[in-house]
Amino acid sequence: MSAEAVKTVDKSEAINEFINHHVLVNGNAWHLPFIGDIPLPHWLPIHALMLVIATVFLLLLFLLGYKRGAVVQTGIGNVLELFVAFVRDNIVVPNIGEHDGKKMTPLFCSFFFFVLTLNLLGQIPFFVTATGNVNVTLALAFVTLGFMVIGTIVKNGVGGFIKCFVPSGIPWPVLILLVPIEFVSMFIKAAALSIRLFANMMAGHIVLLALLSLAVAIQLWVAIFAVPLGVAISLLEIFVCFLQAYVFTLLSAIFIGQMYHPAH
Repeated sequence: MSAEAVKTVDKSEAINEFINHHVLVNGNAWHLPFIGDIPLPHWLPIHALMLVIATVFLLLLFLLGYKRGAVVQTGIGNVLELFVAFVRDNIVVPNIGEHDGKKMTPLFCSFFFFVLTLNLLGQIPFFVTATGNVNVTLALAFVTLGFMVIGTIVKNGVGGFIKCFVPSGIPWPVLILLVPIEFVSMFIKAAALSIRLFANMMAGHIVLLALLSLAVAIQLWVAIFAVPLGVAISLLEIFVCFLQAYVFTLLSAIFIGQMYHPAH
């Protein structure tokens, strides 16, 4: 193998290691410029730290930015109220109903704002996208699954929960096959909810890192075209952050609504 080929292989391996480190590793150090690596406790890996940062940020945002009791919100409170009204009127109430929807609006607003904040944190240099970790998205989907199971039992009773898997008007021989499929599909919906968010957030970062790595892998005059494309993808990623928060919230509302109101 020629020296040039060996050099190319070394660059490819370095790029592969760089991308894997940024999208797959959930390490116990936070890499910051001019400071170096900040060690984290073993119980607080970097993705868990992002969860803490997002939680603190949202608490401060709503405690300081939203004026409780005010007839008309101003500034950031007006923006927050706009998003809350959107989630309530366009996601929750249409899928869960007026009565249950208004009571459960805080849950779905928490879904929307929390997922959105985690997504946007990943767009900030030297931060990490926690929703690019399947463990985080599984935990969020598990909350949805909990409301699908426990919430339905509390609302409709055990009998109402069982009826969710027994479509009306179906001959009983078919039900022998259909009921287990319907039951398993409940867990498949929660798993799909998790994988959808995880895959979309991780894929965007892989594409962006791969494009920017062209500056290392090939000559700079060729790779310079990858930089504007990388900027465009970064802007698209911001849109995807909002879109995936909306989709996760919407699908959660649809799945819970199907369990709460199986007749519809």
